[in-house]
Amino acid sequence: MKHRRTAVSDITLAFEHPEARAAATVGAPTPPDRISLRDHVVEVEIGAFQSERGTTQRVCFNVVVEVAPPVAPLDDDVDRILSYDTITDAIALELKAERLNLLETLAERIAKRILLAPQALRVFVRVEKLDRGPGALGVEIVRSREQVQPHVQAPEEKEAVPHPLVIYLSNAAVHSPRLSAWIDELEAAGWPAIFCVGPADLPAPVAAAPAAQRRIDLLAIEQNAWVLAGRDRRCVVVGSRTELDWAARHRRFSVWAPSKIVLDSVESPGVEARDAAALALWFAGVVSAGRAVFIGEAAPEGAGLPVVSLPAESPGIVQALPRRG
Repeated sequence: MKHRRTAVSDITLAFEHPEARAAATVGAPTPPDRISLRDHVVEVEIGAFQSERGTTQRVCFNVVVEVAPPVAPLDDDVDRILSYDTITDAIALELKAERLNLLETLAERIAKRILLAPQALRVFVRVEKLDRGPGALGVEIVRSREQVQPHVQAPEEKEAVPHPLVIYLSNAAVHSPRLSAWIDELEAAGWPAIFCVGPADLPAPVAAAPAAQRRIDLLAIEQNAWVLAGRDRRCVVVGSRTELDWAARHRRFSVWAPSKIVLDSVESPGVEARDAAALALWFAGVVSAGRAVFIGEAAPEGAGLPVVSLPAESPGIVQALPRRG
């Protein structure tokens, strides 16, 4: 009987003992070499449910990578193999990149990162939550170089994202008659800019729970972001890093809606959401801003990048910036 291998059996066999794989593949072409990482457990914040926010849970990773056999003797040289660090680094980097809701997303990103390695042919990823039920709840995927590589660019091949201006507008600046003139000026100079605002000058609801209060404060900022967007059609409210980067590349103007990036951040901003100017300065670091400009409010202390402070009725912004090289 002709030997047949399905995607399901491939996934199952990927995590089996080598003897089980050998017995199941009798008569099949010689399989590629494999390296594996087994039962790698990490404490991480992940999950779509509200109960999974603000707390960590144990997540277990099992990864098997099929690799091309060496074309020359290894000579016991570690530089000629796919290092196990490639797997553990892929997991660590994707966990650090942003907070995720879905194990499926995490598994997909880990697989894509591993398949950037030139020796990697196919990767099996199993990710399981260990603390969400009586057993392990997880997902298993298999991805090949042919599936992934057409959609993945090596980091050095990606189009560079320019270092945008992050411009914090006080409420007086949001409502300034000079607003459109400032944007005209930035547009003519070719500066990509992301505007940040604080909450409107209205009493804010008060919640007893800190997590609820943070949500309220972030939503208050987003409401004011839409007020700014309504004052000039070039100001587009944006919440995701992908769209912010796209806008910066195309010299568009964004207004930051902070909830997604703040709540999905692996590392806490370290400031209260109601301190909107300090939050904007933290955000400037997240997007690798070239400069932060505060209009109508003094810049917070401890800036790790060049900062300019301007009055709410400043005649211009570009004139206060260094010439572009």
